[in-house]
Amino acid sequence: MGKLTIETCEIEGLKVITPAVFGDERGYFMETYHYEAYKEAGIDQVFVQDNQSASKKGVLRGLHFQKEFPQDKLVRVINGEVFDVAVDLREGSATFGKWFGVVLSAENKKQFFVPKNFAHGFLVLSDYAEFAYKCTDFYHPNDEGGILYNDPEIGVEWPIPEGMEIIMSKKDKEWGGIRAYMAGK
Repeated sequence: MGKLTIETCEIEGLKVITPAVFGDERGYFMETYHYEAYKEAGIDQVFVQDNQSASKKGVLRGLHFQKEFPQDKLVRVINGEVFDVAVDLREGSATFGKWFGVVLSAENKKQFFVPKNFAHGFLVLSDYAEFAYKCTDFYHPNDEGGILYNDPEIGVEWPIPEGMEIIMSKKDKEWGGIRAYMAGK
């Protein structure tokens, strides 16, 4: 079993995981998930669905969450690089409305654990990226929620280089801010 390095974040529950990577002249090997190792690291979830997406540079997906069927997510990038963000939506949390971001890439092989009741999104920084993630509940299309990526109340500092065109879905452009989210609760 490989060794994991777990970084806790300023926001309780979020974790950045760096797996042990064993490389030689042939390439490398790493465990991307091992239930016992993750359980020992405080991530004792049962994942029921794996998802993967591909996006080009400038694509911003998010900030998404499931309303009635919230999901824990374990996310990673298998090709390219993204800036990954989680926003705390847990009622009563001391860090409600706060965000944390981390660069995930095929090169750094980091993973990001995002617990239930966080909004989640990412911005593709490389020319192309493949994003893979595990979820603890199934996707329910009628249960989607979202918060506008650039809500000034949250203040996510997206690393958008000068001249980068942001590409978003119509739905992601139309989400309300955190105040609209709270008003709808």
